[in-house]
Amino acid sequence: MKILTIQDISCYGQCSITVALPVVSAFGIETAVLPSAVLSTHTSGFTGYTVRDLTEDLPEIRKHWESEGIYFDAIYTGFIASMEQLDYIKEIIDSRLKPDGSVFVDPAMADHGEFYNGFDQEFADKMGELCKSGDYILPNTTEACYILHKPWKEEFTKDEMLEMANELSAFTKRYVILKGDTHKENQLGMVVLDKEESTCEFVYNDRVDYVSHGTGDVFASSFVGSVMVGKSPTSAAKVAGEFTKKAIEKTVGDETHTYGVKFEQAIPELYDLLNQVE
Repeated sequence: MKILTIQDISCYGQCSITVALPVVSAFGIETAVLPSAVLSTHTSGFTGYTVRDLTEDLPEIRKHWESEGIYFDAIYTGFIASMEQLDYIKEIIDSRLKPDGSVFVDPAMADHGEFYNGFDQEFADKMGELCKSGDYILPNTTEACYILHKPWKEEFTKDEMLEMANELSAFTKRYVILKGDTHKENQLGMVVLDKEESTCEFVYNDRVDYVSHGTGDVFASSFVGSVMVGKSPTSAAKVAGEFTKKAIEKTVGDETHTYGVKFEQAIPELYDLLNQVE
């Protein structure tokens, strides 16, 4: 089994490819990478970081893979560096994904009611088009609101989360995993919607009072790995939620570690989580 992940490399800071590659690989899955950009650090909490946009490299890499007959069982996208890349990624999906392969789109562009540096509504609209190529989409509530042109707020009711997940079903081939449900005290949840089966479930894990960059990548990567080794989307969401919580718990209390979570220390617990969740 081979997975391709397309997102940036932040040379320092635990996010994107430096999370996706070790976490997905920990499931025993061969993981190839296609960097969308190379940054000296990630963009949260650092200033003066360098960025090397790799947009022009994407089509040439695709052509080489075509000449080598390289295909993938799944393609998993994260932080994309330019609007032009979104078109190139569609070409890669059409060309390099096996006929029965899966596409996972994490529309990593916003959080806490704001776009990440360099993104805007035009990009969100274009990202919404890429989401339509996905069998699974994994937005947080901020990203969902930008895709849907809805106002964001810090708290959504259960009914509002269900309504938003249903609206997002127009932006996926099948599954919506909408992160950020906070209506249960001391718990953090997500909606898992299957539009083919017309089902919608809530998944919760205990909330850790700690905010860090990169937790979305930890969740998405462990979700992708769980699905690819045979877990249902609901079970994969449970595994990913618990794995992310454990990674946060490993980090709490270390005042020198403010740029990500210590997901590496939680990797040995992945197998137990997979066995515990049906």
